[in-house]
Amino acid sequence: MKLIKLDAIDSTNEFLKGLSNKQELENFTVVTAENQTKGKGQMGAVWASETSKNLIMSLLVKDFLVDICQIFNLNIAVSLAVIEVLESFKIPNLSIKWPNDIMSYNKKIGGILIENSIKSDGTIVSIVGLGLNVNQTNFENLPKASSLTVICDAKFDKDELLFSICDAIEKNVKLCKHSPAGLWSDYSNKLYKKGLPMPFSDQKNQNFMGIIQGVSSVGKLQVLLEDDSIAEFDIKEIQMLY
Repeated sequence: MKLIKLDAIDSTNEFLKGLSNKQELENFTVVTAENQTKGKGQMGAVWASETSKNLIMSLLVKDFLVDICQIFNLNIAVSLAVIEVLESFKIPNLSIKWPNDIMSYNKKIGGILIENSIKSDGTIVSIVGLGLNVNQTNFENLPKASSLTVICDAKFDKDELLFSICDAIEKNVKLCKHSPAGLWSDYSNKLYKKGLPMPFSDQKNQNFMGIIQGVSSVGKLQVLLEDDSIAEFDIKEIQMLY
């Protein structure tokens, strides 16, 4: 694994993407930064992080996806790798809020953003961005966020987390390439609020009740509605109200 450590950067995803376009990088090259000025979340959200307190990383994944329809396999491999490592560090009550927010109890402690590029030869190259709240303690104006140190009342070694997560992602990517069914089952079982009646909001800001059933083969959230039908939603089509 090649590791590139930066003090500050606008976005580790953008840095790694640009680097991979200029030169041939080995698979699972990782970039970390102590400070990220323009971190991105899902749907253009900003990922804010205190300098040097959290794990900010991007990982290059090549030679994994051969079919654009299998893109969600990578989300599953990565989010489960993070969960697996955090469980080994005794972080309690972990779950994955669809599609790939990492939760402890009802608080978000991490987020994953995967950006895929299809090259001229048809190969798919992925940049996996992870922001994990590690030793940050100030979450003013972020009532739904927390960190490992707040939840466990202890300090954590970011480098130890980094290497453990990279190893787990590489292992899961290889496993998912050959036999993804087990990881899909594990992901479904780890879904935040699965099987519980929950309020949601749609694109028209209409609120409704539903029960998460699972995720479709292309990564859409499957929700049981009040009329007993099951609807599938893409990431921009639904928001959980919690």
